[in-house]
Amino acid sequence: MKFGGRSVATAQNWTTIAQLLRQRLDEGLTPVLVHSALAGISDALENLLLRATAADTAAELDAIQQRHEQLATELQIDPQLLESEFQKLGQLIDGVRLVGEVSPRVHARVMATGELVATTLGAAYLQQQGLPVHWRDARELLQSETQRDQTERSRFLAATCDSLPSKDLQAELSNIDGLVVTQGFIAASIGSDTVLLGRGGSDTSGAYFAAKLQARRLEIWTDVPGFFSSDPKAIPSARLLRRLHYREAQEIASAGGGILHPRSISPVRKLGIPLFLKCTSHPDWEGTVISSAAGEDTPQLIAITQRSGLTLIAMESMEMWHQVGFLADAFQIFRSHGFSVDLISTSQSNVTVSIDVGANVADQSAVTALATDLSHLCRVSVIEDCAAVTLVGHRIRAILHELSSVMEVFEEHKVHLVTQAANDLNFTFVVDSEHAHRLVQRLHALLVNKFQEGGVFGPTWAQLLGPTPVSTPVSLPTPWWESKRDELLAIAAERTAAYVYDRDTIRAALTALTSLKSVDAIYYAMKANSHPDVLRIVDEQGVNFECVSPGEIQRVLQSLPDIQRERILFTPNFAAKQEYEWALGQGVWVTLDNLHPLKHWPELFKGRELFVRIDTGQGRGHHEHVRTAGVHSKFGIPLFELDELSDLIKTAGVQVIGLHAHTGSGILAAENWQQTGEQLNALRTRFPAVRYMDLGGGIGIPDRREEKPLDMASLDEAVSAVKASADSIELWLEPGRFIVAQAGVLITRVTQLKGKGGMQYVGVNTGMNTLLRPALYGAYHEIVNLSRLHDAATEVVTIVGPICETGDRLGSERLMPVTEEGDVLLIANTGAYGYVMSSHYNLRDPAEEILI
Repeated sequence: MKFGGRSVATAQNWTTIAQLLRQRLDEGLTPVLVHSALAGISDALENLLLRATAADTAAELDAIQQRHEQLATELQIDPQLLESEFQKLGQLIDGVRLVGEVSPRVHARVMATGELVATTLGAAYLQQQGLPVHWRDARELLQSETQRDQTERSRFLAATCDSLPSKDLQAELSNIDGLVVTQGFIAASIGSDTVLLGRGGSDTSGAYFAAKLQARRLEIWTDVPGFFSSDPKAIPSARLLRRLHYREAQEIASAGGGILHPRSISPVRKLGIPLFLKCTSHPDWEGTVISSAAGEDTPQLIAITQRSGLTLIAMESMEMWHQVGFLADAFQIFRSHGFSVDLISTSQSNVTVSIDVGANVADQSAVTALATDLSHLCRVSVIEDCAAVTLVGHRIRAILHELSSVMEVFEEHKVHLVTQAANDLNFTFVVDSEHAHRLVQRLHALLVNKFQEGGVFGPTWAQLLGPTPVSTPVSLPTPWWESKRDELLAIAAERTAAYVYDRDTIRAALTALTSLKSVDAIYYAMKANSHPDVLRIVDEQGVNFECVSPGEIQRVLQSLPDIQRERILFTPNFAAKQEYEWALGQGVWVTLDNLHPLKHWPELFKGRELFVRIDTGQGRGHHEHVRTAGVHSKFGIPLFELDELSDLIKTAGVQVIGLHAHTGSGILAAENWQQTGEQLNALRTRFPAVRYMDLGGGIGIPDRREEKPLDMASLDEAVSAVKASADSIELWLEPGRFIVAQAGVLITRVTQLKGKGGMQYVGVNTGMNTLLRPALYGAYHEIVNLSRLHDAATEVVTIVGPICETGDRLGSERLMPVTEEGDVLLIANTGAYGYVMSSHYNLRDPAEEILI
């Protein structure tokens, strides 16, 4: 029985685990419990290793230890039980800091801490519950194999073990009275070094143990009950797959199915051991059974998946045509660099293959070295950040003619590679990663009629969750619009659509920001919402303004004629010379984010004090379009141009008094601003006149109620870490969406209903002319029927507007109550980038704005 990280992370789940183990013991079985590190701990340990060579990691170590001690307290276990493992971890990190590098051997030992501590805690709890528990170190039970051409990194970080039945292990464990608790993810090498089985390798550990013990079955317990026709948390209409043959499960897992590591299927398949996927929090739900039982033989589409993180290597040469051994020579180079090839497509003069850099435990330098060696054979192109979108099914070739609509979906996207599996189980398109998620959503919507309940298909994710009153969030406070429902319905009765902004919610967000002790000034990124009354509320709270156009500056000056000009920061991008001239004449702060103005208009800036926007090289955010750093972003001066910037500044007689960086939008990780601040702080030696560092905005909000908001205390702590090393420099933040998004809702009335095959549409008065974010970013906004707020949600519908575009969808496949013409729908979190991005497309007026 293998339990994943989320399954072992809460006291409530441990109660369920104890009950399940007791049931298995009552059945006369000997359960072997294999479990992962607590959810998030492996990522935390990876981050710890990244920082250990160059920074103090005491805070990170404390956070990891406190996470385990908190669970120990909830389980009523003495946290002191874990102390020795954390002491070992601290010693390993001290060693990393001393030598200044992380060897694969140390990497594996550090990562193993997560599983060792978690299983120690789990075993203690089960003993406390009266269960007979025997804790075993997996490194004494599983030994890795040495593979030909294996790199040192892959030998330690992506090891494989033999899965042959072990009579010795069977005899040893059969004599145990009770149950065994051991670790996933880790094993030992022939030389007794700690090795890892690759990320997600706990599934594989479970399969190895099942095979070696010739177990009756392998149960894998996660936070979802099994495979679905697509990612259920992104597509609520995705259906549970009740039963699969090993080969079908292998295809889905390998294509990015998510909940099961692809390597975990082969060990149990060889011995015909059935594999059960189940949900820990809902053990009564049916799950997925994977076995050798033949499925339906009729041609059928089963699932649509995506797998990101792929890199394509395109090899081109006219000489390869009819050249004996070309591919053998090329693939020998892949082998010598430790890369396995996934997908392959050929023509007379081109061979393009995909590699999964993460799965190969490699880095960018390894890809560069591979390309260099291949270039001796042919011309080589490397295409990074790709994703494979895969249709999985039975006899897929027989239903290609039914998928013509699918091909149209790819019309607007560059398809780098197309493959059709020789085993007739999948059809794959490789596209840029930024498009994959929306493509899967669109494909599932188009093909939803292929996924009807019955046979292999079970209930949808939405049906499993059951009818839930829309108005009962469990993890976040009740939103303001629920308490002001009557007022909103009254507003909706007098107009077809309206943006409504709540003053109190804006003020609350501003207070949360101005309460940050580490931040000296807040500048509101007013491109998020430029309504004059919103600007006045911002001003009342002592918050300043960041503008990106002369029009925005004029809006501030018109709304607040007495404002001090230094409270306005102008941050243009590819603006005309006249805009800089005008802004400098207004006396506001001006930011340069390109060398062109200094190269071609130096006289304009002579003797001026300016900010410069730095591209730190790494963008973050909820969508490619809002990641505002990195080579694929148009914003900021890249680090490799700083020498030239310094020369231009001297020539123009400019003083740089502010450094500015903004990495993206919708960020919920506090360390983003600490990392940005540390990068800017390191640049101060180049710019000795700097008095201000603007760490940017991008503070995210939860898109869904069950998501956790950014911890403001953690943000304060992260910025404080920057402040501690920034001398007397003032630190600024420039949030926009955080201030106004949750304060705004879009209300509109239902016009028509429509059923079209398996799709149900709800039409409303306004669409992408008023709210563009869903069409532009694929952004998610909660949508509720305000007229029937407390009715049970029982129907899966797609909410669309009246605009003559297929993309005019405000929400796809949402679980809603029975909805009728005239009902008022509310679209939440639309206070930012709503009205300001609206248009009169189709000559339809966008919704008006109202403050309450």
